[in-house]
Amino acid sequence: MNDKITPSLWFDGNVEEAANFYVSVFPNSRIVTSTRYPEGSDKAGEVLTVEWELNGNPFVGINGGPQFTFDEAISFQITCADQEEIDHYWAALTADGGEEGPCGWVKDRFGLSWQVVPDGMAEIFSDPARAKPAFEAMMKMRKLDVAALRAAADGTLQQAP
Repeated sequence: MNDKITPSLWFDGNVEEAANFYVSVFPNSRIVTSTRYPEGSDKAGEVLTVEWELNGNPFVGINGGPQFTFDEAISFQITCADQEEIDHYWAALTADGGEEGPCGWVKDRFGLSWQVVPDGMAEIFSDPARAKPAFEAMMKMRKLDVAALRAAADGTLQQAP
């Protein structure tokens, strides 16, 4: 049984640009292959699909047209080791038309949503005593601040006067 699951993303003519962008943002990433519309179609020779890997995770994109667009109902979570990684992904994904969202969410210039979060969030939010103050701190943030979230969870966050 081959039970590999690969996210398949629908683009409107810019799948190759998107795949190249994502490969440039994530380490250990590469374009695997691409296909073109066959002769006889109205898009003959144009890119049809691109397969790529982001840090070893497979993706496929199709230039399907304008019928479907991305929304926040689907997002990809990037678990970051530290603030430096959060800053890197936040800057890269918001560049050139990307949009910041609340609580660590960002939409890239292609409209795809990402959650840029620090490692250990599940641990903090699974402890009721730590979850409430961490959640309250997170709700005030756009890009997540690891030190502030941990300080809030640990009860050491200093409030402004």
